[in-house]
Amino acid sequence: MSSSSSTSTRPRSGDTPRARQTTLAALPNAVVTREQFTATPSAKRGVSRSLESQLRALGCEFIQAAGILLKLPQVTMATAQVLLQRFYYVESLLDVSLLDAVAGALFTAAKVEETPRRIPDVVNVLHYLRQRRRGGDTAPLDGFTQDYYDLRDGLLATESRLLVALGFDVHVQLPYGLMVNYLQAMGLAGNHALAQRAWNYLNDALRTPVYVLYQPHVLACAAVDLATRHCRVPMPTSPPWWEVFEAEADEIRAVCGWLGRLYADPALPANLPLTSAELARHLATL
Repeated sequence: MSSSSSTSTRPRSGDTPRARQTTLAALPNAVVTREQFTATPSAKRGVSRSLESQLRALGCEFIQAAGILLKLPQVTMATAQVLLQRFYYVESLLDVSLLDAVAGALFTAAKVEETPRRIPDVVNVLHYLRQRRRGGDTAPLDGFTQDYYDLRDGLLATESRLLVALGFDVHVQLPYGLMVNYLQAMGLAGNHALAQRAWNYLNDALRTPVYVLYQPHVLACAAVDLATRHCRVPMPTSPPWWEVFEAEADEIRAVCGWLGRLYADPALPANLPLTSAELARHLATL
């Protein structure tokens, strides 16, 4: 899967509210257990690991595209993608349609990050993206049509279901700020090409499970590691530079491995199911 256009989206200086950054910076992110990761609710219902990974990645791509159309800051789009990943470790794709989960996660994240958007705007953007993918009519929906009601009701129901499923823990600490701080600490912040590449890696990593498997400081170190290798910038090895930031080499390698597999994969199939009903029909043909 090639790097998407989202990799060029860099959060602006105001993307992370200062109050939230100060209050929550020390709190760890919720991470999934080994059992949750290997036996997801969808896997228990017959969804293969590869198909689930593709659907998760598609959901994250939908969130990124919708966020851009809704003019949301990158921090909101990133938070929504992490919430979507978390959600499907406690709920099945066969019970909650991907499109509904995308809507619920994006709507929730917009509230959490204090960048709320109107329900009609979210509904019509997701309708547009769905129809564009399917090759259908992308004209905005009339607010009194059944299709509009279905999308709106799916958004609201999934917002509530997501909050309950996650135990109302919608705090997401993102690694962007840490990555910038690490570059500054090592005197590399002035290398704009390196900093942008590290930023891009963090954006792309949202389409993998690493944000629910590892803490932000590990993700930040992995992005710096990949960027410095690509830009051929030598880094201290005795002791290893990442030890200063309390990261482990095996965790950094694991995150880099996830990104390597992301880039090696082909583009997502065009006919991936967007609803639970479509997914059930797909599984029935296997």
